[in-house]
Amino acid sequence: MFCRCCLPLFGFLAVTPAAALEVDAPAAIVRLIEPHRAALDELSAQQAEAVRQLLATEGYFSPQIEFVDSDKTPRLKIDPGPRTVVGEVHIAIDGAVDAARQRRLRESWQLPVGQPFRQDDWSLAKQRLLADLLASGHPGARLVNSLADIDSEHQRANLTAQYDAGPYYRFGELQINGVENYPPDLIPRYNRRIKPGDPYDETRLQELQAKLRATPYFRTVRAGLDLAAGETNADGSITAPLKVEVRERQPHRVSFGGGFSSNTGGRVEANYHTPNLAGQAWSLDSGLRLEQKRQLLFADIFLPPDERDRRNGFGAVNEKTDIEKLKTDRYAFGVQSIQQRGSIEQRLSLFWQREQREADGADKVTSRALTPNALWTWRQVDDLLDPRRGVVLQLQVGGGAKAALSDQNFLRLHGRWQQFIPLNDANQLTLRGELGRTFADSRQRVPQDFLFRTGGTGSIRGYGYQSLGVKEGAAVAGGRYLGIASAELTHWLGDSWGLAAFVDTGNAVDALRAIRLATGYGLGARWRSPAGPLGVDLAYGEMNHRLHLHFSLAIAF
Repeated sequence: MFCRCCLPLFGFLAVTPAAALEVDAPAAIVRLIEPHRAALDELSAQQAEAVRQLLATEGYFSPQIEFVDSDKTPRLKIDPGPRTVVGEVHIAIDGAVDAARQRRLRESWQLPVGQPFRQDDWSLAKQRLLADLLASGHPGARLVNSLADIDSEHQRANLTAQYDAGPYYRFGELQINGVENYPPDLIPRYNRRIKPGDPYDETRLQELQAKLRATPYFRTVRAGLDLAAGETNADGSITAPLKVEVRERQPHRVSFGGGFSSNTGGRVEANYHTPNLAGQAWSLDSGLRLEQKRQLLFADIFLPPDERDRRNGFGAVNEKTDIEKLKTDRYAFGVQSIQQRGSIEQRLSLFWQREQREADGADKVTSRALTPNALWTWRQVDDLLDPRRGVVLQLQVGGGAKAALSDQNFLRLHGRWQQFIPLNDANQLTLRGELGRTFADSRQRVPQDFLFRTGGTGSIRGYGYQSLGVKEGAAVAGGRYLGIASAELTHWLGDSWGLAAFVDTGNAVDALRAIRLATGYGLGARWRSPAGPLGVDLAYGEMNHRLHLHFSLAIAF
C-alpha cells in the first residue's frame, strides 16, 4: 500500500523550547500548528519542511512559509494556499461479492468526490470499507493496494483502493474446546443468534464472545471460524466450523475485604462464590457484610440462560440496619429473572419478606409482604464504567396486597434519570433526577424498601445518609413521596484527575403539602480509577447548616 502524501513528521520531535513563536496564519492553521509550537525552536529550512509536511496531512500541498527572525519575537508566516479536494475515487473489490453489494459498499465510501482531502480521513475510509467486508461474510478480506495521487497544481487528490474480499463464508457447526467441568449444553445456551448455515456476521460473533466473557464460568474466550476446515458449497460459498476455545475459572473463590463508606461507615466482608453448584453450572454468590450502620447476610443462585436468554434464580437475605435512629431487621426469600434485550435490562422478581422496625421513641412495627417487582434499566452511554456521553433511565414498579400475604395494600413507582453531556474535552455536565411515589392509605405496615428516604452520597449531598424522610418518634422513616434533582459540572485537569462543582435538591415526605426542599451544594475531587471515577465531595446542607464529607464510586446506575 502506498500513499504519496503520507510522509513522516520527523521535524516534530521532543526538543527544548526556545522563545515563544508567533504564528501568523488563518485561525484553522494556527490551531493545527499550536500543539507543535514548542518544537519549532529554530527558524530553519528543516523546520519549514516539517510545517509543510504537517499541512500536507490536512490537504494543503502548496503553502507559502516564511520565518521572520527578530530581536523580539520570532514569527512564522503561513499562507496555506488552496486546499486539495478529492477529484476521483476508484474502488476495486475482487472476490465473491455480488454487484448489488459492491454498489452499496462504494456508496458507503466515507471520502467522496469534492470533500477536502485529509490523511486521517483517507486512512479511516479505507479501514471502514475493509471492516464492512470483514464483518459480513468475508473474514479473509484484505486491502491489497491503495494510492492517493496528489495533483498539487490543480489541488486534486485521485484515490484508488483495491480489495480482495476472498470467498463468502457461512457458519458451520459449533466446536467447543476447553469445557471440562460443566454440562455440554452450557455454551449453546448462550448462543441464540448463530445457527449453522447462517452467513458469517462478525457482530454476532463478537456478541457471543462478550456474553461468554461476562459469565462466571470462563476466564478467557476465543471464538472464530476455522477457515482451514471449511467446505465449499454448491453456490461457491464456504461453510467453516465455529470454533470456541475457553479456559475455565477456578471452581471456588473465597474473598475478604474491608473499606469505608460515608453512607454506612466502616466495613468488613467475606464472600464465597462457585459457578458450578451441584455440578449443574448453577452460580452461587454468598456473603457476609458487616458495616457500622448495616449488617447483611445473603445467598443468590442463578441458573444458566434459558431459551429466551433469561437468567432465572432464587435467593435469601437477612439485613439489619441502624440508620438515623431507626432500627430494622428484615429477612426475605424469593425468585427473580434477569433478561438483557439490547440496551434494556429487565429484572422481574417475587419476594416474601418480614420486616421489624423500631424507631427511638415509638413502638415496634412488624410488616409482612409478598411483593412482585419489575425493574427496567435502559443504558445508552459510551462507556459503562466511565461515561462521558449518554443517558441512563430506570423504572421500577412493585407492590403488595392484603389478599396475597401482605399486611397492607400498596403500589410503589420509582424512576431515575441520569444524563452525561460533554461540553468540551475538559468539561462535562451530569444531570440527575428521581421521582417516586407509594400509593397506600398509610405508610404504616409498608416495608421500608417500598417507601422513600434520601440524603447522602448518590442522592442529596450535604445531609446524612437517609436523614431526609418522615419523623417517627426521634427517628427518620420512609415516606410515600420522593423528588430529587441534581446538576454537576466536572473539569478534568488531565487524564486522571478532575474537580467538580454540584448542587442537589429534593426530599422524601409522606404528603405533598409537607414538602420542603433540602438543598446541598459543594465542591469535590474526581479520580479515574480502573473501577470507575472515584469521588470525594465536601457539601453544605442549607436546611441543616452543616458540612458533610462524602465518598463515592461515581458510575452510572
